[in-house]
Amino acid sequence: MSKAKLRSSLLAVLRCNTAHSTAINFPNVSNSALSSQLPSNCISLSQLPSTAECFRLWRSSRCECLNNLRFPSRVFSSRSAEASDLKLRCWNCGAAAPTSVVFLVCDSCRSIQPLDQSVDYFQIFGLEKKYEIGDVNLESQYKDWQKKLHPDLVHSKSDREREYAAEQSARVIDAYRTLSKPLSRAIYILKLEGLDVNEEDTISEPELLNEIMEIREAVEDASGSQELNQIQSQMQEKLNHWSNTFAKALRNRNFDDAISSIQRMTYYERVKEEITKKL
Repeated sequence: MSKAKLRSSLLAVLRCNTAHSTAINFPNVSNSALSSQLPSNCISLSQLPSTAECFRLWRSSRCECLNNLRFPSRVFSSRSAEASDLKLRCWNCGAAAPTSVVFLVCDSCRSIQPLDQSVDYFQIFGLEKKYEIGDVNLESQYKDWQKKLHPDLVHSKSDREREYAAEQSARVIDAYRTLSKPLSRAIYILKLEGLDVNEEDTISEPELLNEIMEIREAVEDASGSQELNQIQSQMQEKLNHWSNTFAKALRNRNFDDAISSIQRMTYYERVKEEITKKL
């Protein structure tokens, strides 16, 4: 701001701070003449500070205002960071959580942590969130988790930690059972995509329904384990085919075909279960 503009601004403020609410018009007259027109209780122009003094006062008041400013956003950010930090620390010893693995157990004090529903089943086993998981040894990782989380291991601990252990152990069990089978893994990964698949939905395709009826009749009429095992192998081949179809549909984000594949996998999986009961 220039000194001339600053002096004009200050003059405008002084003109407005009179005891009267009416506006004052200032014609093009000299300073002495203008001063004579001002109300008696208004400061005269001769009493105004110099331009240099105005600038000094403005700069001083500006600095004071800046020093007294408060920034709520910074306070909120600090509180948010503090809350986030608390979530990433052990409830028992306060140790920071590792960033490379899910925080189910504290490495420092071995305390089992509260259940975090935001952690999905793939994260529990350190897997990428995708349908095809390859030859991952889920059973080995599952046993490693149970060695740390099983409720029997914390029977002498507090009620709080025993409750955490029961919840974490049950979740790991469910994660293992879900990811270890293609059908349940397919349903779960669609759930993560926001799609709930109803396995009980029937398929209206006559060709598929006739095929399922024939398969079930073959299972009922089977004379021995050899025939049943042969049908079992055929069902596994069909499951593999539709599992690959599902994987392709998921990669292409074609969720209609993905759901259709799951429904077929459900039929063949049930036939396998019926055969297993008879063997």
